[in-house]
Amino acid sequence: MPTAFVTGITGQTGSYLADILLARGYLVVGLVRGGDETRQALEERTPGLDLVEGDLADEQHLARLVAEVAPDMIFNLGGLTSVAASWDHPLDTARITALPPAVLLDAALAVQRREDRPVAFVQASSAEIFGSPTVSPQNEETPVRPVNPYGAAKAYAHYLVASYRSMGLAASSCILYNHESPRRPETFVTRKITRTVARISLGLETELVLGSLDARRDWGWAPDYALALAMVGAAATSDATAANDYVIASGVSHTVRDFVAVAFAAAGIDDWEPYVKQDPRFRRPVDATELVGDSSRIRAALGWRPTVGFDELVGSMVRHDIELAGATPPSEQG
Repeated sequence: MPTAFVTGITGQTGSYLADILLARGYLVVGLVRGGDETRQALEERTPGLDLVEGDLADEQHLARLVAEVAPDMIFNLGGLTSVAASWDHPLDTARITALPPAVLLDAALAVQRREDRPVAFVQASSAEIFGSPTVSPQNEETPVRPVNPYGAAKAYAHYLVASYRSMGLAASSCILYNHESPRRPETFVTRKITRTVARISLGLETELVLGSLDARRDWGWAPDYALALAMVGAAATSDATAANDYVIASGVSHTVRDFVAVAFAAAGIDDWEPYVKQDPRFRRPVDATELVGDSSRIRAALGWRPTVGFDELVGSMVRHDIELAGATPPSEQG
């Protein structure tokens, strides 16, 4: 039974990745923080996981865990994931998002040499490494020019992956564009939108307060992106030449305004503008203007394709949030 070691397993994409790996017959060892309140929900939703406690910032313990588990593949999805929060906590962002990949990559190479067998490493990178690109769409050759601490931390890890790949490790960097689902935490603007829209439709709230409505993003379905990670890891395990940098994206961009309009429509509200207020406090200090990805490489190499479109993605999140509030979604009413 092949073994996968996964950091960030309690997060949105990590939990979907765990589902996929278990279904494929892997032993899945997931790293969780002590006292993580989301652990119980993960164990109830996804039985069969082997969860171990640890802290990404504890370099020695992290390296020791990898040595003990001796996995066939490592998926690094851990770290601070909020661009906005990275401006408030730039040092923590460096410690938790930039440095742990260095520890994991070095530990993976040590296991590979000790066990005399391939160890695949898959880094969950981010489109934020491109900052405010001058070309659209972006691909794996687009210059890396981050404009925020989160993007800079991811860029450091991205370059490390390439360095260890040159050392013989089957290391891949999956450059993930925005990906959403009902499992997205409420601290993210997309989930803030769908949750608030659901509550407005039920008369529980009266307004949705946002920053810019004009920012454009390439939004995809998180389970599709988790599948891409699993495909890259499996391919690199069987053939080290499959290890590479891969853009994971839908290839279509939408504005925050589009997201809001589709969310309200899914809740049965067409005239949504009176409910939405803009507050400059919610604007990022520096924001990428437009991010849209070209995923031609992984489509050609591994056959990956997105399966869920933008409207369906947003609608599923709104319906989920309406159900959480104890009501029947409009599409399910008789």
